[in-house]
Amino acid sequence: MNIEQARFNMIEQQIRTWEVLDQAVLSLLAVVKREDFVPAAHQAMAFMDTEVPLPGGQSMLEPKVEARFLQELGVHKHERALEVGTGSGYMAALLGHRAQHVITLETRPELVSLARANLERAGLMNVSVRQADGSRGLAEEGPFDVIMLSGSVPEVPAGLLAQLKVGGRLAAVVGQQPIMRGMLFTRSTEHDFTSVAMFDTVAPRLSGFDEPTRFKF
Repeated sequence: MNIEQARFNMIEQQIRTWEVLDQAVLSLLAVVKREDFVPAAHQAMAFMDTEVPLPGGQSMLEPKVEARFLQELGVHKHERALEVGTGSGYMAALLGHRAQHVITLETRPELVSLARANLERAGLMNVSVRQADGSRGLAEEGPFDVIMLSGSVPEVPAGLLAQLKVGGRLAAVVGQQPIMRGMLFTRSTEHDFTSVAMFDTVAPRLSGFDEPTRFKF
């Protein structure tokens, strides 16, 4: 496989066509080597338009979803970011190139180890990987400018939104199969939030988030 050609094709054929046109984001995707964050057994899938399997039954989001979220979050170099669901560390690496500091939370020890190794090899010194249940966020170290949920949730808990600064943004895939949507939430004032539905997709569930009660008759 010609890796550079595959990377080029991913950016031009998958990501641009998903309305990712921010040149800074496209350039970053060319620099951060996605294949270095993909398990060796699945290297051939690194640039495919699909989720890549990870240890513990988890998976990486599709490249176009990662890129679109990165664009819409509009991360700046002075901002602090929190990620829930580290996976292989790839999204944390992208955020790390844009933000001042990133804390990323992962429940599975095997993924914590994988992500730490990947991020260290990539030279990302401003990303901290912690083994923790991210469903409650990290209120004691907030508020944050950016929160990224790298997976799907039934709904975004109010407790997580409360950890945004005014002007802060939270991105997540929200809903139930077969209908999930990529959402962007913005804290406009101390008490008000706006939300925008950006695209339809399906993503694996993040652990620790409560599913809605299903009534039985």
